[in-house]
Amino acid sequence: MNQSANELGLPPVIFGTSGLGNLYVAQPYEVKREILKECILHSKGKVVFDSAGKYGAGLALETLGQCLTELNVKHDRVIISNKLGWVRTELTTEEPTFEPGVWRDLKYDAVQKISYDGILECFEQGNELLKGYIPQMVSVHDPDEYLAKATSKEEEEKLYNDILDAYRALFDLKKQGKVTAVGVGAKNWKAIQRVAKDIPLDWVMIANSMTIKSHPADLLQFMRELESKNITIINSAVFHGGFLMGGDYCDYKLVSRDNPEHAPLFHWRDEFFKLCDEFSIKPAEAAVQFAIKMPGVKSLALNTTSAKRVKGNYEMVDVKIPSAFWDAMKQRGLLEKDFQF
Repeated sequence: MNQSANELGLPPVIFGTSGLGNLYVAQPYEVKREILKECILHSKGKVVFDSAGKYGAGLALETLGQCLTELNVKHDRVIISNKLGWVRTELTTEEPTFEPGVWRDLKYDAVQKISYDGILECFEQGNELLKGYIPQMVSVHDPDEYLAKATSKEEEEKLYNDILDAYRALFDLKKQGKVTAVGVGAKNWKAIQRVAKDIPLDWVMIANSMTIKSHPADLLQFMRELESKNITIINSAVFHGGFLMGGDYCDYKLVSRDNPEHAPLFHWRDEFFKLCDEFSIKPAEAAVQFAIKMPGVKSLALNTTSAKRVKGNYEMVDVKIPSAFWDAMKQRGLLEKDFQF
């Protein structure tokens, strides 16, 4: 039942495309094309891209399709994961109405459509934007955010039924041979756990949840359960939106040293950077090695807005981190003392 994602032969690194959709910064098209060119150049075998209609209101999908076409990349060389649930619409306000403040210079808005017909609309629009590159992997995007809209238990049940209807559509696509693997992507892993009880998933993408900074024991147990069922796990957002690398955003929210509520975040990062420096380890390498060692994880989804970092993203999965580093992480309270790889 759950062989499809594994049969795709996912590499250790797949490339997130939110940057193609102008997350945080709007880059020239030529820069984006150079990033994709490097991804293709350094991929061994097939190159895998993770995208979504939500990313830049379809801009990421559109840019990905245009770049792949211009670079003359054969369709069978590429695996695309399209997380479905958002449809591009006309922009009628000064900035898009979804996730205000993080997307730059968008020409369209996006609305959420999670239902049987809605998810099929997302799929067809995505294929058009991708210029004929058809995603092999599909999922319902951010079911956790969809459920969070509920103001009552009754409404929450209705919204969850919408999600189940969306999955009926996805599995119909799979039966028709239009897609290969059906999964789920969410920031709140509890939503993944709930969906997994009702849906025979092929793969899951866990975002912001299983990282060197945040690694709850109950999530680890859930990941072991997924592994035992042969469900592929993709670990995503392992830098907490760039914060662990020195960025100003943590989990897509702007943070500041001047805000007392954010002080623990900065304290953890300062101590982490200090320890990495003592061991001559790059923070990104430590974060990647931790994330890929977790139970059931087959791939990491890594984003970059720099073509120069692509090669390094591939190489980080092969970096060896000494056990003394992990011991020191525990001693300084950066990892739980009883944590075991």
